[in-house]
Amino acid sequence: MVLSVSKTFFIGLLSAALVVTSCKSKKIISDVSGVKPAVRGSVTERYASILNVKEKELRNEKLYHFIDKWMGVPHRTGGMDLKGIDCSGFTYLLEKEVYDRSLPRTAKSMAEEVRRKYEEDLKEGDLVFFDFDGQKFSHVGVYLHNNKFVHASTSKGVIISNLKDAWYYKYFSRAGSVRP
Repeated sequence: MVLSVSKTFFIGLLSAALVVTSCKSKKIISDVSGVKPAVRGSVTERYASILNVKEKELRNEKLYHFIDKWMGVPHRTGGMDLKGIDCSGFTYLLEKEVYDRSLPRTAKSMAEEVRRKYEEDLKEGDLVFFDFDGQKFSHVGVYLHNNKFVHASTSKGVIISNLKDAWYYKYFSRAGSVRP
């Protein structure tokens, strides 16, 4: 009996310690295979690791602070806050807060607002569009570096994905920069 109570108490104490310590760690969610970002360090150090670039190549620190704030937020259709957000809401807020630019609220309308670019000409902050479920421009994300983009995935929330991933690339339809 004493052993059973001690064992239960110990397991409960260990579980509580794990919960408390895990809340202090910074979680970066990425579905980019093989990425093992540095957890410690500045925001730009962490994202340089994820994007496999030198830290000085990340030109807009405000962009990466914005992404860091939203990383892992779950998908919610029509959502516009940290409780849940959809792809166009995420892109809309990013453009407004990081670049001080106004965009329409839907991915399809956003696609009409961009100056089209070829994939090889994409720069940090450009928009990338996808045609899911047979719907033209039904998904949008923001290009970062090395074919990586940030977006609000319906299954994983706000994540960084690889444009060249076979699944995404199959649905990739347009990219471009927001007109000034």
